[in-house]
Amino acid sequence: MFELDHLSVTFAAGSALRDISLRIAPGDRLGIVGESGSGKSLLASCLMGMAPDAATLTGRVMVDGTDMSDADEETWRPLRARRVGMIFQEPMSALNPLRRVGDTVAEPLRLHLGLDRSAAEARVVSLFEEVHLPDPERRARMFPHELSGGQRQRVLIALALACDPVLLIADEPTTALDANVALRITDLLVELSNKRGMALVLISHDLASVARSTDRIAVMYGGDIVERGGTDEVLHSPQHPYTKGLLAARPDPRAALRDGQGKRRRLPTIPGNVPPLSGLAEGCRFSGRCPVERPDCRTTRPIEHGPRRVMCPVVAEQVA
Repeated sequence: MFELDHLSVTFAAGSALRDISLRIAPGDRLGIVGESGSGKSLLASCLMGMAPDAATLTGRVMVDGTDMSDADEETWRPLRARRVGMIFQEPMSALNPLRRVGDTVAEPLRLHLGLDRSAAEARVVSLFEEVHLPDPERRARMFPHELSGGQRQRVLIALALACDPVLLIADEPTTALDANVALRITDLLVELSNKRGMALVLISHDLASVARSTDRIAVMYGGDIVERGGTDEVLHSPQHPYTKGLLAARPDPRAALRDGQGKRRRLPTIPGNVPPLSGLAEGCRFSGRCPVERPDCRTTRPIEHGPRRVMCPVVAEQVA
């Protein structure tokens, strides 16, 4: 069990995560979505015990009932392999270009599980088979540049799975992949989660991938979780103005490209940009871009309302 209990992360410029509470149990599949700068990757770093040194944390990070908020690096290091694994965004940057990929995946097996070279090599081949990497023995002897983007991503998945974690965090795992390969990677993550009984946290801008692979979703903006609930429920019936804006901005291949006058239609967009930390409002972080904003929204921080847990007083009044 992993839990964030009223976690806030603050830098000199301002608060990057604000009073986040989140529980992840074995077998859960959670999607985290939002614009760049919303705090998604920072939240994942906190689950890994890898918050930046310049950050000040308040609240608790719990692992199996133990408060790890003040744990040092020596305490966190074995947990990162044995309890939580992470797939990073860009495989070519995450893999050492000077090492064969098999050696990279074997390293945590030898370091954390104490396997000798022969046993580690055999385990690497088994992991490559599990992530459907073709000709695994030959691939293990290759360098990253000799593999395709999808194959490199499968190597990273194998690396994250090496020590049998109970939680797998995938941070934008399909960003650099074409649509067909991205689809296969997403399906593989779901397959592995089901097969291993492993929790999955998928951080993505790709709402289609999140819809396909998760049971719950948390929508983040400016360090707040502004809406959360069942994935199908949130994506098909959004309530928070920000969630509605994200979904409205998705390209829809089923919709006509042109309006009735034959002119090409423009996708709707959320006005403005995500402000820097120093420019975030004390109240609702979405104020200044919100179509239903009220005068007190900038100064009064909203609380979560209703079973959907939407952080917007206007929505709460409408639902009531």
